[in-house]
Amino acid sequence: MTEKSTEDLTGSALPHQVDVQWAVQAESWMPGNADICRWACEVLRNLGGDGQPAEVCVRIVSESEIKGLNRDYRDVNKVTNVLAFPQSIELDVGANLLGDIVICAPVVVSEAQTQVKEPRAHFAHLIIHGMLHLLGYDHVENEEAEEMERIEISILRGLGVDDPYQQ
Repeated sequence: MTEKSTEDLTGSALPHQVDVQWAVQAESWMPGNADICRWACEVLRNLGGDGQPAEVCVRIVSESEIKGLNRDYRDVNKVTNVLAFPQSIELDVGANLLGDIVICAPVVVSEAQTQVKEPRAHFAHLIIHGMLHLLGYDHVENEEAEEMERIEISILRGLGVDDPYQQ
């Protein structure tokens, strides 16, 4: 069953909208919708904007759903922790639709255990990572990866989360 919730977060200069969709049963370690919205909007607050409110959808899914998306859209037939789908068409509706972020909850908790990280902190990192992808950041080249990591670390530090690249 999919639970769909939309949260408006108006703590920044612009009211950004984050649509949070749950395709898995929420567990006690998982963040709530307000946390997910705050983390996504923190990226927008730190990186500025183009003068209009932004919209993004964050979907929390199972391993089978993310594996199917990874296979269908990236030709990679395995599970992954996060996928980002930037909006690829221009919409003339006055909205700044950034795109979709898909997070695989079982992979997040598994990686957090393996990497000895707090699962909620790892979840926050992946939301921020996905948001950066929606804004055009990438990590294919070393320089791009270093810039993306620097931004992630800075935003996470502002949220009270330790550097995810230091173990």
